[in-house]
Amino acid sequence: MRLTKYGHACVRLEAEGRSLVIDPGIYTEPESLSGVAAVLVTHEHDDHIDADKLVAARAANPGITVHAPADVAAALGDWATPVAAGDTISAGGFTVRVVGGRHADIVDGLPGCANVGFVVDGVYHPGDSLFVPDEPVETLLVPVAGPWLHLGLAVEFTRAVKPGRAIAIHDATVNERGFENVDWWLANHSGAPYTRLLPGASADL
Repeated sequence: MRLTKYGHACVRLEAEGRSLVIDPGIYTEPESLSGVAAVLVTHEHDDHIDADKLVAARAANPGITVHAPADVAAALGDWATPVAAGDTISAGGFTVRVVGGRHADIVDGLPGCANVGFVVDGVYHPGDSLFVPDEPVETLLVPVAGPWLHLGLAVEFTRAVKPGRAIAIHDATVNERGFENVDWWLANHSGAPYTRLLPGASADL
């Protein structure tokens, strides 16, 4: 399987003619959706879903499928399929297990919205949550920055998941000096081999 990192929280997975994209938001390059078969959306925030990009992608490829929590699917219309934690679905030729359920708190119980994670052939994208799935994870897409997160939590989350490798996501708010700190802590203290890909770069899993 090939994983390509796009802006912020977006990744594209491809294997043997199958393809899907997870969380193409406002910081994501439009080419991430070119020719893709399916899109998975973890939650409603615009750094994880850009509805205009999805509409444009569907205009170019009417066969594209979108899977998202019920509130997001309802907002998109009848061409999106609602998913919830506990579901197992087929998307873009991949078998996907839906986990989690709620966005991590920022303060005072906010934002209080739905957030699902997706496990795709051993690759786990948690969205904006620190939910630990009850199955082995080969590749953890570990969020590294956000109002609901600090670096210590990212390290502890990676330790809890115990993946075979960790790849950074949710990183649009980190500058180059900050990445030096993020990369050092995750490489040296998370308990997993760690990689940060630049937008557009790929890794074979």
